[in-house]
Amino acid sequence: MRVCPTDAIAVPADEPLLLQIVDEACIRCGQCVPACPHGAIKVNGEIGRALAMAAEGNGVLILSPESVAHFYPATPEQLINACYQAGFRTVTRGVIGDELVAAEYLKLLAEEPWGTLIRSTDPVVVETVRAEYPELLPYLAPVTLPAVAEARYLRAQHAPGRKIACASVCPPVNSPDLDAAITFSDLEQLFRIRGVSVLEQDSYFQRVPEERRRHLSAAGGMPLALLEESRYSSRRFRKLRGLEALPAVARAVGVDRLDLGFVDILSTEGALDHPLSGPVEELFWRRELLASVEAPRSGQPVVDAGVVASVGAVFAFKPRRRAPDEHAVGAVLDQIGLGPNGRPWDCRACGFDTCRRFAEAAALGRASMRQCTPFQERRADEAQRQAATDPLTGMSTYRVLRDRLAFEVERGKR
Repeated sequence: MRVCPTDAIAVPADEPLLLQIVDEACIRCGQCVPACPHGAIKVNGEIGRALAMAAEGNGVLILSPESVAHFYPATPEQLINACYQAGFRTVTRGVIGDELVAAEYLKLLAEEPWGTLIRSTDPVVVETVRAEYPELLPYLAPVTLPAVAEARYLRAQHAPGRKIACASVCPPVNSPDLDAAITFSDLEQLFRIRGVSVLEQDSYFQRVPEERRRHLSAAGGMPLALLEESRYSSRRFRKLRGLEALPAVARAVGVDRLDLGFVDILSTEGALDHPLSGPVEELFWRRELLASVEAPRSGQPVVDAGVVASVGAVFAFKPRRRAPDEHAVGAVLDQIGLGPNGRPWDCRACGFDTCRRFAEAAALGRASMRQCTPFQERRADEAQRQAATDPLTGMSTYRVLRDRLAFEVERGKR
Protein backbone atom coordinates (compact mmCIF):
# COMPACT_ATOMS: atom_id res chain seq x y z
CA MET A 1 0.00 0.00 0.00
CA ARG A 2 2.85 2.38 0.74
CA VAL A 3 4.36 1.92 -2.73
CA CYS A 4 1.13 2.23 -4.75
CA PRO A 5 1.14 5.68 -6.42
CA THR A 6 -2.62 5.68 -7.07
CA ASP A 7 -4.01 4.16 -3.84
CA ALA A 8 -5.38 1.21 -5.80
CA ILE A 9 -4.97 -1.30 -2.95
CA ALA A 10 -8.01 -1.65 -0.72
CA VAL A 11 -8.35 -3.32 2.68
CA PRO A 12 -12.09 -3.64 3.42
CA ALA A 13 -13.14 -2.91 6.99
CA ASP A 14 -15.32 -6.01 7.27
CA GLU A 15 -12.60 -8.34 5.91
CA PRO A 16 -9.22 -7.10 7.21
CA LEU A 17 -7.37 -10.18 5.91
CA LEU A 18 -8.59 -9.65 2.34
CA LEU A 19 -6.63 -7.55 -0.15
CA GLN A 20 -8.40 -6.04 -3.15
CA ILE A 21 -7.12 -4.19 -6.21
CA VAL A 22 -9.32 -1.33 -7.40
CA ASP A 23 -9.37 -1.67 -11.17
CA GLU A 24 -10.40 1.91 -11.85
CA ALA A 25 -7.36 3.22 -9.99
CA CYS A 26 -4.75 0.59 -10.93
CA ILE A 27 -2.19 1.63 -13.57
CA ARG A 28 -0.40 -1.76 -13.57
CA CYS A 29 2.93 -0.31 -12.49
CA GLY A 30 3.73 -3.53 -10.61
CA GLN A 31 5.25 -1.83 -7.57
CA CYS A 32 2.99 -3.73 -5.18
CA VAL A 33 4.10 -7.20 -6.32
CA PRO A 34 7.68 -7.25 -4.93
CA ALA A 35 6.67 -5.04 -1.99
CA CYS A 36 4.20 -7.59 -0.59
CA PRO A 37 6.15 -9.87 1.80
CA HIS A 38 3.49 -12.59 1.62
CA GLY A 39 3.32 -12.84 -2.17
CA ALA A 40 -0.42 -12.16 -2.01
CA ILE A 41 -0.56 -10.20 -5.28
CA LYS A 42 -0.46 -11.97 -8.61
CA VAL A 43 -0.49 -10.29 -12.02
CA ASN A 44 -2.27 -12.14 -14.79
CA GLY A 45 -3.22 -11.25 -18.32
CA GLU A 46 -5.84 -12.54 -20.71
CA ILE A 47 -4.60 -16.11 -20.64
CA GLY A 48 -7.99 -17.54 -21.57
CA ARG A 49 -7.99 -15.73 -24.89
CA ALA A 50 -4.39 -16.67 -25.60
CA LEU A 51 -5.13 -20.31 -24.83
CA ALA A 52 -8.07 -20.28 -27.25
CA MET A 53 -5.83 -18.78 -29.95
CA ALA A 54 -3.20 -21.47 -29.39
CA ALA A 55 -5.86 -24.18 -29.60
CA GLU A 56 -7.11 -22.81 -32.93
CA GLY A 57 -3.58 -22.89 -34.32
CA ASN A 58 -3.86 -19.75 -36.43
CA GLY A 59 -2.77 -17.00 -34.05
CA VAL A 60 0.21 -14.66 -34.04
CA LEU A 61 2.31 -14.15 -30.91
CA ILE A 62 4.38 -11.02 -30.34
CA LEU A 63 7.09 -12.20 -27.93
CA SER A 64 9.12 -9.37 -26.43
CA PRO A 65 12.91 -9.81 -26.17
CA GLU A 66 12.83 -9.73 -22.35
CA SER A 67 11.38 -13.25 -22.40
CA VAL A 68 14.94 -14.58 -22.63
CA ALA A 69 15.60 -13.57 -19.02
CA HIS A 70 12.34 -15.00 -17.70
CA PHE A 71 12.75 -18.42 -19.33
CA TYR A 72 16.48 -18.79 -18.64
CA PRO A 73 18.27 -21.26 -18.95
CA ALA A 74 16.21 -21.99 -22.07
CA THR A 75 17.74 -20.51 -25.23
CA PRO A 76 15.83 -18.17 -27.55
CA GLU A 77 15.67 -20.97 -30.11
CA GLN A 78 14.04 -23.34 -27.62
CA LEU A 79 11.57 -20.67 -26.54
CA ILE A 80 10.48 -19.87 -30.09
CA ASN A 81 10.12 -23.57 -30.90
CA ALA A 82 7.98 -24.02 -27.78
CA CYS A 83 5.66 -21.21 -28.89
CA TYR A 84 5.18 -22.89 -32.25
CA GLN A 85 4.56 -26.25 -30.63
CA ALA A 86 2.01 -24.70 -28.27
CA GLY A 87 -0.12 -23.78 -31.28
CA PHE A 88 0.88 -20.32 -32.50
CA ARG A 89 1.32 -20.08 -36.23
CA THR A 90 3.63 -17.06 -36.26
CA VAL A 91 5.97 -15.82 -33.53
CA THR A 92 7.56 -12.38 -33.89
CA ARG A 93 10.24 -10.89 -31.66
CA GLY A 94 8.77 -7.46 -30.85
CA VAL A 95 11.41 -5.65 -32.88
CA ILE A 96 9.16 -4.44 -35.70
CA GLY A 97 7.02 -2.45 -33.27
CA ASP A 98 10.09 -0.69 -31.88
CA GLU A 99 11.25 0.12 -35.42
CA LEU A 100 7.87 1.56 -36.42
CA VAL A 101 7.66 3.72 -33.31
CA ALA A 102 11.27 4.90 -33.63
CA ALA A 103 10.70 5.98 -37.23
CA GLU A 104 7.60 7.93 -36.20
CA TYR A 105 9.49 9.71 -33.42
CA LEU A 106 12.17 10.77 -35.89
CA LYS A 107 9.46 12.30 -38.08
CA LEU A 108 7.92 14.15 -35.14
CA LEU A 109 11.23 15.50 -33.89
CA ALA A 110 12.08 16.73 -37.39
CA GLU A 111 8.98 18.94 -37.41
CA GLU A 112 9.61 22.35 -35.91
CA PRO A 113 8.59 24.19 -33.90
CA TRP A 114 7.39 22.13 -30.95
CA GLY A 115 7.71 23.21 -27.35
CA THR A 116 7.10 20.16 -25.19
CA LEU A 117 6.76 16.57 -26.37
CA ILE A 118 6.36 13.75 -23.84
CA ARG A 119 7.33 10.20 -24.69
CA SER A 120 4.31 7.88 -24.86
CA THR A 121 5.81 4.39 -25.18
CA ASP A 122 5.29 3.46 -21.52
CA PRO A 123 1.70 2.36 -20.77
CA VAL A 124 2.18 3.12 -17.07
CA VAL A 125 3.09 6.75 -17.79
CA VAL A 126 0.25 7.11 -20.29
CA GLU A 127 -2.35 5.72 -17.86
CA THR A 128 -1.05 7.95 -15.06
CA VAL A 129 -1.27 11.04 -17.26
CA ARG A 130 -4.79 10.13 -18.37
CA ALA A 131 -5.96 9.64 -14.80
CA GLU A 132 -3.95 12.10 -12.70
CA TYR A 133 -2.55 14.78 -15.02
CA PRO A 134 -5.04 15.48 -17.84
CA GLU A 135 -3.34 18.82 -18.46
CA LEU A 136 -0.41 16.88 -19.95
CA LEU A 137 -2.51 14.96 -22.49
CA PRO A 138 -2.00 17.51 -25.31
CA TYR A 139 1.76 17.14 -24.88
CA LEU A 140 1.90 13.35 -25.18
CA ALA A 141 3.50 12.25 -28.43
CA PRO A 142 0.71 10.96 -30.72
CA VAL A 143 2.49 7.61 -31.11
CA THR A 144 1.06 4.31 -29.97
CA LEU A 145 2.80 1.60 -27.97
CA PRO A 146 5.33 -0.59 -29.83
CA ALA A 147 3.27 -3.76 -29.28
CA VAL A 148 0.15 -2.10 -30.68
CA ALA A 149 2.09 -0.72 -33.67
CA GLU A 150 3.42 -4.19 -34.45
CA ALA A 151 -0.06 -5.70 -34.16
CA ARG A 152 -1.36 -3.22 -36.73
CA TYR A 153 1.59 -3.95 -38.99
CA LEU A 154 1.04 -7.71 -38.78
CA ARG A 155 -2.66 -7.38 -39.59
CA ALA A 156 -1.83 -5.30 -42.63
CA GLN A 157 0.84 -7.80 -43.66
CA HIS A 158 -1.11 -11.03 -43.13
CA ALA A 159 -4.88 -10.63 -42.95
CA PRO A 160 -7.26 -8.34 -41.06
CA GLY A 161 -8.89 -11.31 -39.35
CA ARG A 162 -5.73 -12.79 -37.83
CA LYS A 163 -5.79 -12.89 -34.05
CA ILE A 164 -2.74 -11.44 -32.35
CA ALA A 165 -1.48 -11.94 -28.81
CA CYS A 166 1.32 -10.12 -27.02
CA ALA A 167 3.53 -11.59 -24.29
CA SER A 168 5.70 -9.12 -22.40
CA VAL A 169 6.64 -7.96 -18.93
CA CYS A 170 3.76 -5.47 -18.72
CA PRO A 171 1.47 -6.07 -21.72
CA PRO A 172 -1.06 -3.40 -22.74
CA VAL A 173 -4.34 -4.91 -21.61
CA ASN A 174 -7.72 -3.80 -22.97
CA SER A 175 -6.19 -2.69 -26.27
CA PRO A 176 -8.57 -3.10 -29.23
CA ASP A 177 -5.62 -3.93 -31.49
CA LEU A 178 -4.58 -6.95 -29.42
CA ASP A 179 -6.79 -9.99 -29.02
CA ALA A 180 -4.88 -11.13 -25.94
CA ALA A 181 -2.22 -9.61 -23.68
CA ILE A 182 -0.38 -11.97 -21.35
CA THR A 183 2.60 -11.91 -19.03
CA PHE A 184 5.51 -14.32 -19.19
CA SER A 185 4.04 -16.20 -16.24
CA ASP A 186 0.85 -16.63 -18.25
CA LEU A 187 2.86 -17.94 -21.18
CA GLU A 188 4.59 -20.38 -18.86
CA GLN A 189 1.21 -21.60 -17.64
CA LEU A 190 0.00 -21.86 -21.25
CA PHE A 191 2.95 -24.15 -22.01
CA ARG A 192 2.00 -26.39 -19.09
CA ILE A 193 -1.63 -26.59 -20.17
CA ARG A 194 -0.63 -27.39 -23.75
CA GLY A 195 1.88 -29.99 -22.58
CA VAL A 196 4.94 -28.20 -23.95
CA SER A 197 8.34 -28.29 -22.23
CA VAL A 198 10.63 -25.43 -23.23
CA LEU A 199 13.86 -27.11 -22.15
CA GLU A 200 13.09 -30.21 -24.21
CA GLN A 201 12.92 -28.27 -27.48
CA ASP A 202 15.66 -28.36 -30.11
CA SER A 203 18.47 -25.83 -29.74
CA TYR A 204 18.04 -24.65 -33.34
CA PHE A 205 15.12 -22.94 -35.08
CA GLN A 206 12.69 -25.49 -36.48
CA ARG A 207 11.15 -22.81 -38.70
CA VAL A 208 12.57 -19.78 -40.44
CA PRO A 209 12.68 -17.17 -37.65
CA GLU A 210 11.05 -13.78 -37.96
CA GLU A 211 13.14 -10.60 -38.10
CA ARG A 212 14.99 -9.90 -34.86
CA ARG A 213 17.57 -7.33 -35.99
CA ARG A 214 17.21 -3.63 -35.27
CA HIS A 215 17.98 -0.78 -37.61
CA LEU A 216 16.71 2.48 -36.08
CA SER A 217 15.46 1.62 -32.64
CA ALA A 218 16.70 0.85 -29.18
CA ALA A 219 14.71 -1.30 -26.78
CA GLY A 220 11.44 0.44 -25.97
CA GLY A 221 10.96 2.17 -29.30
CA MET A 222 13.27 5.18 -29.06
CA PRO A 223 15.57 6.06 -31.99
CA LEU A 224 19.12 5.00 -31.15
CA ALA A 225 20.55 8.04 -32.93
CA LEU A 226 18.53 10.38 -30.71
CA LEU A 227 19.74 8.67 -27.54
CA GLU A 228 23.37 8.78 -28.65
CA GLU A 229 23.32 12.43 -29.71
CA SER A 230 21.43 13.85 -26.73
CA ARG A 231 23.42 14.99 -23.70
CA TYR A 232 22.21 15.06 -20.12
CA SER A 233 22.88 18.81 -20.06
CA SER A 234 20.68 19.40 -23.11
CA ARG A 235 17.72 21.73 -22.63
CA ARG A 236 15.86 20.10 -25.52
CA PHE A 237 16.15 16.52 -24.27
CA ARG A 238 15.29 15.60 -20.70
CA LYS A 239 15.59 12.08 -19.37
CA LEU A 240 13.28 11.36 -16.43
CA ARG A 241 12.70 8.05 -14.67
CA GLY A 242 9.91 7.29 -12.22
CA LEU A 243 6.37 8.57 -11.83
CA GLU A 244 7.64 10.97 -9.16
CA ALA A 245 8.80 13.27 -11.96
CA LEU A 246 5.30 13.84 -13.36
CA PRO A 247 4.19 16.51 -10.83
CA ALA A 248 7.20 18.66 -11.72
CA VAL A 249 6.49 18.26 -15.44
CA ALA A 250 2.83 19.16 -14.91
CA ARG A 251 3.82 22.23 -12.91
CA ALA A 252 6.39 23.38 -15.48
CA VAL A 253 4.01 22.95 -18.42
CA GLY A 254 0.66 23.87 -16.91
CA VAL A 255 1.59 26.62 -14.44
CA ASP A 256 4.99 28.03 -15.34
CA ARG A 257 4.37 27.70 -19.11
CA LEU A 258 7.85 26.39 -19.84
CA ASP A 259 8.99 24.57 -22.98
CA LEU A 260 10.74 21.43 -21.81
CA GLY A 261 11.66 20.02 -25.21
CA PHE A 262 11.47 16.26 -25.59
CA VAL A 263 10.73 14.60 -22.25
CA ASP A 264 12.00 11.01 -22.26
CA ILE A 265 10.05 9.70 -19.28
CA LEU A 266 9.56 6.10 -18.20
CA SER A 267 8.15 4.61 -15.02
CA THR A 268 11.30 2.46 -14.73
CA GLU A 269 14.69 2.42 -16.43
CA GLY A 270 13.36 -0.09 -18.94
CA ALA A 271 11.43 -3.32 -19.30
CA LEU A 272 14.21 -5.27 -17.58
CA ASP A 273 13.97 -2.90 -14.60
CA HIS A 274 10.20 -3.37 -14.26
CA PRO A 275 9.15 -4.81 -10.88
CA LEU A 276 7.63 -7.83 -12.64
CA SER A 277 10.93 -8.66 -14.37
CA GLY A 278 12.48 -10.09 -11.24
CA PRO A 279 14.62 -9.08 -8.26
CA VAL A 280 16.30 -5.69 -8.42
CA GLU A 281 19.71 -7.16 -7.61
CA GLU A 282 19.57 -9.24 -10.81
CA LEU A 283 19.04 -6.22 -13.09
CA PHE A 284 22.53 -6.14 -14.57
CA TRP A 285 22.54 -9.90 -15.04
CA ARG A 286 19.32 -9.60 -17.06
CA ARG A 287 20.82 -6.81 -19.15
CA GLU A 288 23.96 -8.78 -19.82
CA LEU A 289 21.95 -11.87 -20.77
CA LEU A 290 19.77 -9.94 -23.19
CA ALA A 291 22.78 -8.22 -24.76
CA SER A 292 24.50 -11.58 -25.28
CA VAL A 293 21.67 -12.95 -27.44
CA GLU A 294 20.76 -9.78 -29.32
CA ALA A 295 21.32 -9.95 -33.06
CA PRO A 296 23.74 -7.55 -34.79
CA ARG A 297 22.17 -4.33 -36.03
CA SER A 298 21.01 -4.23 -39.62
CA GLY A 299 22.44 -1.68 -42.01
CA GLN A 300 19.17 -1.59 -43.94
CA PRO A 301 15.56 -1.02 -42.83
CA VAL A 302 13.94 -4.19 -41.53
CA VAL A 303 10.36 -2.94 -41.94
CA ASP A 304 8.62 -3.68 -45.22
CA ALA A 305 7.88 -0.29 -46.75
CA GLY A 306 5.06 -1.81 -48.78
CA VAL A 307 3.03 -2.59 -45.66
CA VAL A 308 0.95 0.42 -44.64
CA ALA A 309 0.07 0.52 -40.95
CA SER A 310 -0.81 3.41 -38.68
CA VAL A 311 1.29 4.05 -35.59
CA GLY A 312 -0.66 7.07 -34.42
CA ALA A 313 -2.56 7.29 -31.17
CA VAL A 314 -5.17 9.53 -29.58
CA PHE A 315 -5.20 9.63 -25.79
CA ALA A 316 -8.60 10.34 -24.25
CA PHE A 317 -9.36 11.64 -20.80
CA LYS A 318 -9.97 8.94 -18.24
CA PRO A 319 -13.29 9.14 -16.37
CA ARG A 320 -13.02 10.73 -12.97
CA ARG A 321 -12.78 8.33 -10.10
CA ARG A 322 -15.64 7.98 -7.67
CA ALA A 323 -15.25 10.79 -5.16
CA PRO A 324 -15.92 10.15 -1.46
CA ASP A 325 -18.60 11.99 0.48
CA GLU A 326 -17.12 15.02 2.21
CA HIS A 327 -19.17 14.46 5.36
CA ALA A 328 -17.88 10.89 5.59
CA VAL A 329 -14.31 12.11 5.09
CA GLY A 330 -14.77 14.71 7.81
CA ALA A 331 -16.16 12.08 10.18
CA VAL A 332 -13.09 9.89 9.66
CA LEU A 333 -10.75 12.84 10.22
CA ASP A 334 -12.59 13.64 13.45
CA GLN A 335 -12.06 10.05 14.60
CA ILE A 336 -8.35 10.28 13.84
CA GLY A 337 -7.94 13.59 15.62
CA LEU A 338 -5.02 16.00 15.52
CA GLY A 339 -1.45 15.70 16.68
CA PRO A 340 0.07 17.49 19.70
CA ASN A 341 0.90 20.48 17.49
CA GLY A 342 -2.70 20.87 16.36
CA ARG A 343 -1.99 19.61 12.85
CA PRO A 344 -2.94 16.27 11.24
CA TRP A 345 -0.73 13.36 12.23
CA ASP A 346 0.30 12.39 8.66
CA CYS A 347 2.49 9.65 10.15
CA ARG A 348 2.10 7.36 7.08
CA ALA A 349 1.84 4.30 9.32
CA CYS A 350 -1.45 3.45 7.61
CA GLY A 351 0.21 3.29 4.20
CA PHE A 352 -1.10 6.64 2.93
CA ASP A 353 0.90 9.85 2.61
CA THR A 354 -1.60 11.99 4.51
CA CYS A 355 -4.51 11.54 6.89
CA ARG A 356 -6.70 13.16 4.27
CA ARG A 357 -5.93 10.47 1.68
CA PHE A 358 -6.53 7.77 4.28
CA ALA A 359 -9.87 9.33 5.21
CA GLU A 360 -10.93 9.43 1.56
CA ALA A 361 -10.04 5.76 1.15
CA ALA A 362 -11.88 4.86 4.35
CA ALA A 363 -14.96 6.78 3.21
CA LEU A 364 -14.95 4.70 0.03
CA GLY A 365 -14.64 1.46 1.98
CA ARG A 366 -11.06 0.83 0.84
CA ALA A 367 -9.42 1.25 4.25
CA SER A 368 -10.36 0.67 7.87
CA MET A 369 -9.59 2.37 11.15
CA ARG A 370 -7.54 -0.69 12.10
CA GLN A 371 -4.75 0.84 9.99
CA CYS A 372 -4.67 4.14 11.89
CA THR A 373 -2.01 4.00 14.62
CA PRO A 374 -2.99 7.21 16.51
CA PHE A 375 -6.63 6.11 16.58
CA GLN A 376 -5.74 2.64 17.86
CA GLU A 377 -3.40 4.10 20.48
CA ARG A 378 -6.13 6.39 21.73
CA ARG A 379 -8.55 3.46 21.86
CA ALA A 380 -6.03 1.46 23.89
CA ASP A 381 -5.68 4.31 26.39
CA GLU A 382 -9.45 4.63 26.68
CA ALA A 383 -9.80 0.88 27.18
CA GLN A 384 -7.18 0.98 29.93
CA ARG A 385 -8.97 3.82 31.70
CA GLN A 386 -12.32 2.09 31.36
CA ALA A 387 -10.87 -1.09 32.81
CA ALA A 388 -9.48 0.80 35.84
CA THR A 389 -12.74 2.50 36.90
CA ASP A 390 -16.35 1.48 36.79
CA PRO A 391 -18.15 3.62 34.17
CA LEU A 392 -21.35 3.76 36.27
CA THR A 393 -20.02 4.57 39.77
CA GLY A 394 -16.58 5.94 38.95
CA MET A 395 -15.05 3.70 41.64
CA SER A 396 -12.05 1.46 41.12
CA THR A 397 -12.76 -1.98 39.77
CA TYR A 398 -11.95 -5.30 41.47
CA ARG A 399 -8.88 -5.70 39.25
CA VAL A 400 -7.47 -2.39 40.45
CA LEU A 401 -8.20 -3.33 44.08
CA ARG A 402 -6.49 -6.70 43.65
CA ASP A 403 -3.42 -5.16 42.04
CA ARG A 404 -3.23 -2.50 44.74
CA LEU A 405 -3.52 -5.05 47.54
CA ALA A 406 -0.83 -7.22 45.96
CA PHE A 407 1.44 -4.19 45.68
CA GLU A 408 0.89 -3.23 49.33
CA VAL A 409 1.47 -6.81 50.52
CA GLU A 410 4.76 -6.99 48.67
CA ARG A 411 5.74 -3.58 50.02
CA GLY A 412 4.95 -4.77 53.56
CA LYS A 413 7.13 -7.85 53.07
CA ARG A 414 10.05 -5.67 52.02
